[in-house]
Amino acid sequence: MVLARIALAATLAVFATTGLAADGQPTLTGDTRIHDPSVIEVDGRFVAFQTGQEGGVFRGAIRVKTSPDGIAWTDAGSIGKGVPKWQRKELGYQSLNIWAPSVSRHGDTWNLYYSVSSFGINTSAIGLMTSTALDPDKPGEGWVDRGLVLKSNGKDNWNAIDPWRIDLGDGRAFLAYGSFWDGIKMRELDPATGKLIAEDTPTFDLASRRGAGIEATSIIEHEGRFYLFVAFDQCCKGVDSTYNMRVGRADAVTGPYLDRDGTPMLTGGGTLLQGSTGRFIGPGGQEAIHTTGGDMLAYHYYDGDDLGVSKLQLSPLGWTPDGWPELDPLP
Repeated sequence: MVLARIALAATLAVFATTGLAADGQPTLTGDTRIHDPSVIEVDGRFVAFQTGQEGGVFRGAIRVKTSPDGIAWTDAGSIGKGVPKWQRKELGYQSLNIWAPSVSRHGDTWNLYYSVSSFGINTSAIGLMTSTALDPDKPGEGWVDRGLVLKSNGKDNWNAIDPWRIDLGDGRAFLAYGSFWDGIKMRELDPATGKLIAEDTPTFDLASRRGAGIEATSIIEHEGRFYLFVAFDQCCKGVDSTYNMRVGRADAVTGPYLDRDGTPMLTGGGTLLQGSTGRFIGPGGQEAIHTTGGDMLAYHYYDGDDLGVSKLQLSPLGWTPDGWPELDPLP
């Protein structure tokens, strides 16, 4: 397998010296309990944001974990006091927690998109928090909620959850999102504000399974092409989860995306990247990211050896000679 060179400090030195993970994907340590991870590198360290916990003292707030090297992880608390107050007015009900946060950086601003919803319905919303100083020592501090970005309801054929922002070299920015219904959509953003560039900005259709499970979007650019990662089937059922990670490729960020066999993702295509293997059940919720050590894929899986607890995996993302992403074997 051809991999980008990886150098995530001493703990990942094996990647830097050999270019390959001798024993497959790395074995993470510490507190790796997570769902819908979004990982970003900050001054050589790593911060992971995740779906909130329903109820309890955190009241659904986004949870945060940190790592000095991408291997050893520590819980770092939460952001804010829970689900934002504007959500109830926009959706007409009280969501129990915040789902699938996604972090990115534009200039001196850190953007944290998130979704609020409830299982089985598409009356949902995507919101935005920003920070001008993401401190790995205090990652839960300094965030300001900027409110609603977009929303969906029962009259729509799409679902406003699982946001992912991509900034292009030409200065444009886009937000991809979607779950079940008619699949994955994309609209253009104002790069500075992080909100839609216009209320009537066009919607691009990226991928669909005509009502079957597809969600957890991320897009990465590699050598002039764009790669759309999604999860097929269903999450959130512990060892009974059927998530599996898929990918397609396009020459433009807005598509059309085709899988390795040439099947359009708009008609159900998607090349399998990883499915359930051994104790690593239902991998998904993935985000592909650039780091100083190379491209990485962050995702969660349900641990078959630990009662189906959802856990983090952060792995080097390799590229085949013909330009397709792949992962080393699981540890």
